[in-house]
Amino acid sequence: MRFDLTGKVAIVTGATKGLGRAIAHGLAEAGASVVVSSRKQELCTEVAEEIAAATGSPTFGLACHVGEWDAIPAFVEQVVDRFGPVGVLVNNAGINPAFVGMADMPLGLWRKVFAVNLEGPLRLSQLVAPVMREAGGGSIINIATMGAYSGGAGIGPYGASKAALLSLTRVCAAEWAPWGIRVNAVSPGPFKSEMTEGAERAVPGFTERSARATMLKRIAEPGEIVGPVVYLASDASSFVTGDDHLVSGGMLR
Repeated sequence: MRFDLTGKVAIVTGATKGLGRAIAHGLAEAGASVVVSSRKQELCTEVAEEIAAATGSPTFGLACHVGEWDAIPAFVEQVVDRFGPVGVLVNNAGINPAFVGMADMPLGLWRKVFAVNLEGPLRLSQLVAPVMREAGGGSIINIATMGAYSGGAGIGPYGASKAALLSLTRVCAAEWAPWGIRVNAVSPGPFKSEMTEGAERAVPGFTERSARATMLKRIAEPGEIVGPVVYLASDASSFVTGDDHLVSGGMLR
């Protein structure tokens, strides 16, 4: 079984910080040509150049706001024109607004979260899947969250959108298996990230409580997500699809 990604083209959304940046770097280390994407072109270019210098793998920084449905086709076209068929798609981009109770949830905020966390992965997957099919297959990895299982006060749209993403993962896995496309999810527990820092500012003590909820009693470093993602991206997971892989330090669902 091979964990080598040499010759594969990988797109990582939300790749300029946090888990996405670690994933993009890890895929490049494994030999993939990596497309670093987020909303800001300057930052995409900067991070792509840093990853290329550190790993020696080809990279391409290309901005795309995955919450804008109609912007995604041109993004995929540019990637294919630059690197060729996409073999790996990591739908990592996501937003979690400051803690807002459901009683006060504005419809616009609810829709914004679902546009980024659910509709973006759907649209990207819809457009990449035919490319993968023509090339003989590929791997789509959706980054969800343990919050999709546990819910919790103040994370209504985030948890609900990620729970829907898990369902979407199963549906796409079933529909696209005949095309040689595997679709899986990864649900992180508490990781050091800008999102966790924001939650701590909104609710002091959030980080400590999250650490206590894990068996390992700590918050993970971003790089600790890389191994499971590289496994799912590679041929080492050739018989794995339609599943959610928890990277949570032993948190209960």
